[in-house]
Amino acid sequence: MEPQLVVALALAVLVGVSLGMLGGGGSILTVPILTYVAGFEPQQAISASLFIVGVTSVVSVLHHARAGRVRWQTGFIFGVAGKAGAFAGGIVGGYIPGTILMVLFAAMMVATATAMIRGRKKVPAGSLHEPAKLPVVPIIRDGFFVGIAAGLVGAGGGFLIVPALTLLGGLPIAVAVGTSLLVIAMQSSAGLVAHLLTVDLPWPTVLAFTGIAIAGSFVGAALAGRIPEPALRRGFGIFVLAMGAFVLVQEIPQLIPLMTGA
Repeated sequence: MEPQLVVALALAVLVGVSLGMLGGGGSILTVPILTYVAGFEPQQAISASLFIVGVTSVVSVLHHARAGRVRWQTGFIFGVAGKAGAFAGGIVGGYIPGTILMVLFAAMMVATATAMIRGRKKVPAGSLHEPAKLPVVPIIRDGFFVGIAAGLVGAGGGFLIVPALTLLGGLPIAVAVGTSLLVIAMQSSAGLVAHLLTVDLPWPTVLAFTGIAIAGSFVGAALAGRIPEPALRRGFGIFVLAMGAFVLVQEIPQLIPLMTGA
């Protein structure tokens, strides 16, 4: 096994920990790892991330559900809208040059990291049960647009879903994390189907990465709620911001001749 592949598989643990603990960050880590460490083409990395993050989210959401941290009705409504958006984004993403996709991905990372560092408005603690009346239209609207972003660049799901669920329904952060995993699993499947129409994946590597990420998700789910959420969010936000800057530095020199036709 090549050394860079060993490193990539070792880093898969971080993907699982992030998903299990934060309800997001899986693709933000997976795409750069697969692209710059494992040597995947950008379209392959994005497609693979949808599979890896989707399967890992399915396993992790079951752990959160046992702890009562999933609102199924809200998650399914958001997720159905997200699946439609992710399929549309996946179709479009399959025909966009890899360099442009990576720049879009980096822009998503910077925007997400900025939102994480700034924090969110405080919301009522709420309960673990569904509210009497759900804001269905805003949930569908936000779910669709988050899905487009996730399907297009294979990222932006969890760190956009968690704030949306918190602000729309007043979900506690721990419940928003658990519910976001349900949504991620739903929209990742739709985005993956669309990408596989134009992309072939090295399945042995993808499956190995997925298995290790799943193991990491158990660690992340066990840590959820034990680390102060503001400190965790800001710390990870700074890390994501640095990763986004790194991707931009790598890709912009290749983007300029592509845009100018040089």
